[in-house]
Amino acid sequence: MTHALAWTILAAALTQAADHRSVRADRPSPRSDANSMTAHAELVQKARTGRSDVYFVGDSITRRWGALDYPALLANWRANFFGWNAANFGWGADRIENMLWRLEHGELDGVRPKVIVILAGTNNVGTQPGGDEKIADITRGLSALVRLCERKAPDATIVLTAIFPRNDNVAVLPEIERINAHLAALADGKQVRFLNVNNRLADQNGRLFEGMSADKLHPTLQAYQIWADALKPIFTELLGPPAAVDLAPPPTGDPQASSRKPQAASRSLKPQAASRR
Repeated sequence: MTHALAWTILAAALTQAADHRSVRADRPSPRSDANSMTAHAELVQKARTGRSDVYFVGDSITRRWGALDYPALLANWRANFFGWNAANFGWGADRIENMLWRLEHGELDGVRPKVIVILAGTNNVGTQPGGDEKIADITRGLSALVRLCERKAPDATIVLTAIFPRNDNVAVLPEIERINAHLAALADGKQVRFLNVNNRLADQNGRLFEGMSADKLHPTLQAYQIWADALKPIFTELLGPPAAVDLAPPPTGDPQASSRKPQAASRSLKPQAASRR
C-alpha cells in the first residue's frame, strides 16, 4: 500500500466515524474504506449471478453465516438452506444506512427474490444507550430498509428479524427490546412478517444463554441453528420443500480474508444436522 493511499483510507475512516454521529439511519450512506468498496463490487456481481430466491441482507451476523472465511458456519448454511437458492448479502460492521446505500447501488437490482430476510440495526444500537431519539432513528432506518426492499422486489415476502440480544453492554438491552416492539408493528403478517427468536437465545432479561455467543455479540452455530429452525417453516410455506439442486450464486467472503487463516470462533460447537423436512 502506498503512503498516499494509506492516508486516504485513514482520512475516510475518520470522516466515517464522525459521520456516524450525524448520519440518519434512514438516509443511504456508503462505507468508504477500500475493503468495503471491494466487497460491494463483489456483491453487485453476485446479484447478477445464479438465482437468489431467498435474499439475506444484514451486517456481520448475517454475513458470517454464508461466508467463505467462516467454513463451519457456511457448512451449516448449506445444510439448512440448500435447494432454496438462498444468497447471503450481509457485510460486516454495516449500519442500516450502509445497507440502504448498498441496495440502492446495485446489490438488489434485477434479483427478483421471493423472500428477503432482514437482520439489521445492532451496529446502530452499539454499546452505549442513546434514548428515545436513537430508538426513533433506528426504527425509521429499518422502516426505510423495508420500504426499499418492497420497491426493489415488490413480489417478495419480507422476513423482518428482531435484533438479537447483545451482552457486550447489557445497558442497551432495553433499547433493543423497544426497537423490536416497533419492528413488530411494521409487519402486516403477509408481505412483511416479523420473526423474533430472542426468547430462545436469551432469558427474559436479555442475558444470552450459555453457548449462544463466544463474544457476547456474534452467534455460535447453536444460535444460528435456532434462527434457521424458525426460518425454514416460512421458506417451506412460501417456496415449497427444497429442491434437489441449488442455483444460488457462489458464496463470497471478506476480500481481505485471503491473507488470514479461516475464522475458528465457532468451531467449539459442532454443526447440528439440519432436518431435510
